[in-house]
Amino acid sequence: MAFFKSATRELPEVRPVPRHVAIIMDGNGRWAKQRFLPRVAGHVKGVETVREAVRACIEQGIEYLTLFAFSSENWRRPAEEVSRLMQLFVSALENEVKKLERNGVRLKVIGDLGRFGAQLQRLIQAAEEATAGNSRLVLTVAANYGGRWDIVHAMNRLAKEKPEAAGEWTEADLEPRLSMPYAPEPDLFIRTGGEERVSNFLLWQLAYSEFYFTETLWPAFDADALKEAIASYQRRERRFGRTSEQIAVQETGDRGQETEAGR
Repeated sequence: MAFFKSATRELPEVRPVPRHVAIIMDGNGRWAKQRFLPRVAGHVKGVETVREAVRACIEQGIEYLTLFAFSSENWRRPAEEVSRLMQLFVSALENEVKKLERNGVRLKVIGDLGRFGAQLQRLIQAAEEATAGNSRLVLTVAANYGGRWDIVHAMNRLAKEKPEAAGEWTEADLEPRLSMPYAPEPDLFIRTGGEERVSNFLLWQLAYSEFYFTETLWPAFDADALKEAIASYQRRERRFGRTSEQIAVQETGDRGQETEAGR
């Protein structure tokens, strides 16, 4: 497996369209409440929105989409709601995997999956295996995931695998042991629903991501809303620790190389 390197050590390629988008899908319950529906109706609609988001990402040329479906803190929610969320997860895996296969989407699920029931764990494994050869879009679902858990889990793996180097470990040692070594760091982080925090999501990986917050509730987040987020991203100057002047010099040099190559 080829591991992607961190933006803190190397300058990543900046593209007009983000290569990797990560989303906290917030607002399902409020969407349902506004319509005098039970909260689970919002989660059902949210699953439909995931399907639309996958389609929109493919159309936009996005290569990686990561969705925060269930955090390690979400177990604190009412037991009935958690139970219905687990049922929805099972149903989505049973009904959506063949569609993902047909559309060239690879599914990955990250998080502490040991707390899930045996049926759900089997479905996750089967879905990952069935879509492993796809490369049109990598869809990662974070379930029972927390950013701090991710870092601690990686540190524990590192301690077992390289104990002789304790005290000398580097970022490069830790990164391939995190949950997403198969994906570049997110270029764009989106949170729907009006809240403006990362809520323990991809704490390591979001170090140099561009943040976009929207009042739109997740069930209403459509292709046009994604385009608005991308348009905001395109107006950002991604410096990665450099100055604006350095970027201007680099861009001038890049244009000169393109002109020379075209002669």
